[in-house]
Amino acid sequence: MVRALITGITGQDGSYLAEFLLGKGYKVYGMVRRSSVENFNRIEHIRDRLKFIQADLLDQLSIIDAVKESRPDEIYNLGAMSFVPTSWRQPVLTGEFTGLGVTRMLEAVRHMDKNIKFYQASSSEMFGKAKEVPQDENTPFYPRSPYGVAKVYGHYMTVNYRESYDLFACSGILFNHESPRRGLEFVTKKVTYNAAKIKLGLAKDLYMGNLDAKRDWGYAKDYIEAMWLMLKQDSPEDYVISTEEAHSVKEWVEVSFKCLDLDWTKYVKVDKKYIRPADVDLLVGDSSKAKKKLGWKKKVSFEQLVKIMVEYDYNYLKKHM
Repeated sequence: MVRALITGITGQDGSYLAEFLLGKGYKVYGMVRRSSVENFNRIEHIRDRLKFIQADLLDQLSIIDAVKESRPDEIYNLGAMSFVPTSWRQPVLTGEFTGLGVTRMLEAVRHMDKNIKFYQASSSEMFGKAKEVPQDENTPFYPRSPYGVAKVYGHYMTVNYRESYDLFACSGILFNHESPRRGLEFVTKKVTYNAAKIKLGLAKDLYMGNLDAKRDWGYAKDYIEAMWLMLKQDSPEDYVISTEEAHSVKEWVEVSFKCLDLDWTKYVKVDKKYIRPADVDLLVGDSSKAKKKLGWKKKVSFEQLVKIMVEYDYNYLKKHM
């Protein structure tokens, strides 16, 4: 039985990855921080099939103990301070979790077992003010947030350990990927959830920031498979995972409200407090390498993704009214 250790297992990607690996017959360990309030709702339905180990990306010894206890064949490092706006308010803590946390994980692998295959969750936010469109594995990074900067650090540390210590360490440069399990702080979930609230008469308005920013949005469940495929290759490489389509925040809003037969212009208002100090205008990925080498491709379209999320939020809210 293949053994996997997942950091960030209680998050969107971690929960889908845990499901996916269990389906492949893996024994799955989840690294979780000790907290007075447990937030296992995304994995509650599979909780009894998982093994949890308390450890913290800020604490090197606890990570080493987690690797020692789980004895993984594969590590998926998805844990991070992952909300971009929060990284402006807590830049130092973001650097500790999202940047140095990667180094601590890699150090644990280097000292405990160099045969462990390591996956690092890199991000399209590393491209930031992109030098070219679309962005691929060779596009220079120009991050525009503390989160993006921290992700660049973690990405290059993964490359460095791969080249310096001959580790099977690779990064998936994932563009935005969403699902019903997305947190309410993210713009996509904010829109679908509040559109559903308006439809049900639970809210009157939706206040937004920059509606013109464009992103490459895919379905999280599609992207999980790409992570696994990367660790199944003969040699470790980095891959861009994207839909190769750019859609504006305004388009996300339009499609969300249209799913509910609503005219978005009657409810959506722009509030400057939601605009970032330095924003990213256009991110769209070129995933041709992943298609060619991994045999990966998206299955869910932009419109289907929005509909999946809107319907989930509408049904959830209706049930809990």
